[in-house]
Amino acid sequence: MLYRRRLRSRIIFSFLLFGTLLSGLFAISTLFLQSNLEDELIGSTLKQELDDYLVQLRKDPTLVEPFHTRIQGFVTRPGDPNRSVTAQIRELDTGVHEVETAEGYFKAAVRKDDDLWAFLIYDITENQRLTNRLIWSLVAAVLVFSLLSLALGLWSSSTVMKPVSDLAERLSQLGEETPSPGLARWFPDDEVGQLAAALDAYAARVHHLVERDREFNADVSHELRTPLAVISGATELMLAQKDLPEKTRNRVLRIARAARQSTDITTALLHLVRAEQGINQDSEAHDVSDIVEKLIHLQEPLLDKKPLELKIIEEDKVSVIAPESVIAVTVGNLISNAIRYTPMGEVVCTIGSGRILVEDTGPGIPEAELSKVMDRHYRGEGVSGKGSGLGLAIVQRLCELYGWSIRFENRKSGGLRAEIRFFDRG
Repeated sequence: MLYRRRLRSRIIFSFLLFGTLLSGLFAISTLFLQSNLEDELIGSTLKQELDDYLVQLRKDPTLVEPFHTRIQGFVTRPGDPNRSVTAQIRELDTGVHEVETAEGYFKAAVRKDDDLWAFLIYDITENQRLTNRLIWSLVAAVLVFSLLSLALGLWSSSTVMKPVSDLAERLSQLGEETPSPGLARWFPDDEVGQLAAALDAYAARVHHLVERDREFNADVSHELRTPLAVISGATELMLAQKDLPEKTRNRVLRIARAARQSTDITTALLHLVRAEQGINQDSEAHDVSDIVEKLIHLQEPLLDKKPLELKIIEEDKVSVIAPESVIAVTVGNLISNAIRYTPMGEVVCTIGSGRILVEDTGPGIPEAELSKVMDRHYRGEGVSGKGSGLGLAIVQRLCELYGWSIRFENRKSGGLRAEIRFFDRG
């Protein structure tokens, strides 16, 4: 899970960064204080010793040069070489200096008066070694502290993320028909528990809305069947009259076709709702070619004197186990759209290899809009005429329900090709 990796990484990185910066600042501060204190103490000591010695020397010229294990003092006069004092030190100005020679590291206090030059040299080689050891010790301490921070970050991230991971896992295991997840009971009354309770409430509201929508669709579909049956029966009785005028007969035929289409749609929606509710419905196999012939007959009034030819090519038989109304609504939407948006030429339905192809010679669909054609209420730019944009959305839901695949593509010769694959021909 990407979110989990991101949150864990952030927690771990925060601990690691905090530990490294804190230990690094401590190490730098320690070195800075050690260096300043060393310089201050040694430098001030050497300067004080040198000043005191010169004062005593002026009082007693016979006073010998001080000599200690790590401190050496030398006095000479300007222009008089003193071989005990190296040229590197003699060239130093008055003050306290740090000098590196072949013998090691030294602090040199120098005072050059008009009559006397005094040098007090302190061997800090051992101090430098201790400083280097301190530096490496601090580096090791920073690394150890960073590793400890990393370990603490890993432990903390696991502890913090575990409830979130458990919540995500329980959510992923929920079924679509679960009315209420009941997640809050699995978590303590903390932030994650509050989130689980909010998800429970949201899931309950969503389930209620879905159930209400399904019940409404089922009720509407069921209630519409009766008046549609009445209309169909009335049209059949009228068409049975031999003395019915031709003009009236054509109008009644159009009403009968519309009633048949409406009946198929309501029946398909009713099947869809029942299937979503988990009600098993046994269906028999239906010949797709027979259904397509009926559909083309019903769609003929849409031609409206357009120079358009409707063709059926049956390469081999395709039988689909599904309600006839579902097949009719699914395929009928493709055919009616092809007829509606093709001003001239032909609409060809090719049946075979476990599929049906509906090809037209219309303007096609811009490539940028192909992926949106089955979106709810979507109608392409520049499309005129009546339509709600729901037909293909319903087709997609029916295809998903029965495991069919549907796709659209523009033909190289012009026009659109729509394919519904019911199954793969082995």
